[in-house]
Amino acid sequence: MLGARAVFLDRDGTLVEDPGYLRDPAQLRLLPGVAAAVRQLNDADLRAIVVTNQSGIARGLYSLDAYFAVERRLNEMLLSEGARLDAHYFCPHLPEISGPCDCRKPGTLLYRQAAERFGVDLPASWWIGDRIRDLEPAATLGGLGILVETGAGREHSVEAHRQGFAVVPDLLSAVRFILPRNSPGLGSQPR
Repeated sequence: MLGARAVFLDRDGTLVEDPGYLRDPAQLRLLPGVAAAVRQLNDADLRAIVVTNQSGIARGLYSLDAYFAVERRLNEMLLSEGARLDAHYFCPHLPEISGPCDCRKPGTLLYRQAAERFGVDLPASWWIGDRIRDLEPAATLGGLGILVETGAGREHSVEAHRQGFAVVPDLLSAVRFILPRNSPGLGSQPR
């Protein structure tokens, strides 16, 4: 399906509360409005794809099994509210420990893999996160980056404005920002 549009979502601080190195599914808490926002993306036929840095794996703070348990729980929580994520991509590395990689945000490898898998038109897609590194791939790949002020977002809002990224209070606001631009004839406008 060439030409599909995607919304690339950071996980911690964007979709869920960020307690720091989230490794226990019982600690998982959706941020307010997240299920409704993801459901709106689903209803608009936009791919909802999580891309997350998980350096806690390289640091030895949790295992791949623990990461996947949290991923499964997030999927379950959203499905129980009628929303779904199309895919999860994660970087388990930390350059100081595991060496350099192309998958750690702001690297673009995981986005390119998702684009290939789903036939995503990257310049017509969006990047949403609470840190500048979540948005920088939009500048590289031609899409639109939106900073949410949840998680660490408030700390990054001045820099996001300076770099020309949109800044909104939360994920639901970001989705409301996107959806009018998803109408035929409007398309996305790269930053």
